[in-house]
Amino acid sequence: MLGFILLALFLGFKHSFDADHLLAVSTLLPKASSIRHAFLMGLMWAFGHMVTAIAVTFLLFSFRDFLSPVLEKFELLVALMLVGLGAISILQSGIVHAHRHRHEKAEHAHVHEKGFHHVHRQMFGVGIIHGLASNDELLVLITATLGVSTFALAALGVAIFTAGVVAGMAVFSMLLAYPLVRARQEALLKGFYLISGLLSIGYGLWMLAALVF
Repeated sequence: MLGFILLALFLGFKHSFDADHLLAVSTLLPKASSIRHAFLMGLMWAFGHMVTAIAVTFLLFSFRDFLSPVLEKFELLVALMLVGLGAISILQSGIVHAHRHRHEKAEHAHVHEKGFHHVHRQMFGVGIIHGLASNDELLVLITATLGVSTFALAALGVAIFTAGVVAGMAVFSMLLAYPLVRARQEALLKGFYLISGLLSIGYGLWMLAALVF
């Protein structure tokens, strides 16, 4: 049992550091206003991932031969999501924007800063899509449980796996957000949005090419 627990924790922690996970989360983390917010964002991603991971585990455990090829197609969603998040991140590389208003006969500009609006729900949604598509580690874990052939043990494995995912994403979120929150310089944030956006689009297109060809 100890070996099973350690395997589940290791696979979960490793899973959180998959390239598609890190790139998608990186496009949203600059919106964190504090280290605590970054930690909560990582938790929301992990919670969304857990919801679909549990559902996928149940389906694979019950109908593995039939559903495995179908679930692999969800990688297409991840690829498209990465391209979309990357495009949004590039647009947000201009974090501060101005627009003009006319008051009676006078016209002037107001400057607004994009903040931490709705980002928790965005992270939750990203986690849900990742939970649908990234099932390699879960398949390894399920294979390890087939010897005892009980769904209860498989569910326990997913719970421990999720704990590893939460730990890994929390560590990544706080480490990445720390310099951004501490500096909070417009040029640094713009540059980070631009670089993370380009990397996200590039990796998403690479995934699409691998799936198509």
